[in-house]
Amino acid sequence: MIKNLGTAFKTIDAYPKTLEDFTIRTATGAMVTVFSSIIMAFLFVIEFRDFLSINVSEQLYVDTTRIPNMKINFDVTFPTISCSYLSVDAVDSSGEQQFGVEHNIFKQRLNLLGEPLQAAELEEINKTHNKTETSTEESASKPCNSCYGAKEGCCETCAEVREAYRQKNWAFRPEEFEQCRNEKNLTRDYSAFKEGCKLYGYLEVNRVSGSFHIAPGKSYAINHVHVHDVQPYSSEDFNVTHHINSLSFGTSLIGKENPLDGFLTTADKGAMMFQYYIKVVPTWYVKLDGEEFHTNQYSVTRHQKVVSSYGGESGVPGVFFTYEMSPLQISYKESKRSIGHFATDVCTIIGGVFTVAGIIDSLLYRSSKLLQQKLQLGKAT
Repeated sequence: MIKNLGTAFKTIDAYPKTLEDFTIRTATGAMVTVFSSIIMAFLFVIEFRDFLSINVSEQLYVDTTRIPNMKINFDVTFPTISCSYLSVDAVDSSGEQQFGVEHNIFKQRLNLLGEPLQAAELEEINKTHNKTETSTEESASKPCNSCYGAKEGCCETCAEVREAYRQKNWAFRPEEFEQCRNEKNLTRDYSAFKEGCKLYGYLEVNRVSGSFHIAPGKSYAINHVHVHDVQPYSSEDFNVTHHINSLSFGTSLIGKENPLDGFLTTADKGAMMFQYYIKVVPTWYVKLDGEEFHTNQYSVTRHQKVVSSYGGESGVPGVFFTYEMSPLQISYKESKRSIGHFATDVCTIIGGVFTVAGIIDSLLYRSSKLLQQKLQLGKAT
């Protein structure tokens, strides 16, 4: 009974064995075996590398996030304008304005070769410090110049009057103030063009459409119009050739290069206004470990024009970035293939190559046998 069950069980064997005496090994079979083994090894390596790699899938959604603020990171170099003559301003569609932004922004003085001037910068700081100490001692003997009602106290320089008027949001006309007229009549010092400047840092802005710019001169508003005072120079004196080392909105994505990173623009004349129109796309990134963070990507369109007072268009020389928020957002999600998926694909590769190789070997063997039979038949006749 048990013997009959064993015999019946053997009948379902899908891999019947042949005796060693009845197997035939051929040279063509050996060649097929070698080539199929190489193909299997090659496909296995590709599959294994794909298993170890991280896949990133993309999806597009309507932006429903409620993040109130956005950080704009920038690093821009001006090779021919001194740091003391450059200012950063920002304004957005909600009406918020930031003039002469200094918080979270650093200015690195450079020589005309683009090399840092650390020693000169420290020396200038010491000069300013000493000047402040001596000025406090001499303040009692100096006459107090008026601030023209903008604030209490004294305004000794045109810059102090301008700042007082800016804080009051009053119209500022330099020709009306004695301090500004005296400074305008001084011999022009061209130190503004004997150095370069590297500005880097970030701006905290509302997450709405807006703009920011880097331009020469002190900024203020007259009747809600943004104005830059470049006295004692003219707009034509400033060459705004610039190198955008980096520009990003929010956290930078690893492996993603922004369109303006490393972008160099040369101004072939003075009083040039460079405008970059940027479309910002909110982006969510989900890492393999489940960590999520929000950032932004952007595309850009560039425009430039001459704003000289002699036949040029209206505007201010400088670099202007106008950004607009997209209503859509992109989601990136990292993923890896499971070990089960990998094992299934490996078995598929081995089984598929082995089966195809067996078919090819069988065709080659039968073809060779048929050819031998025809040759023997020809010799017999």
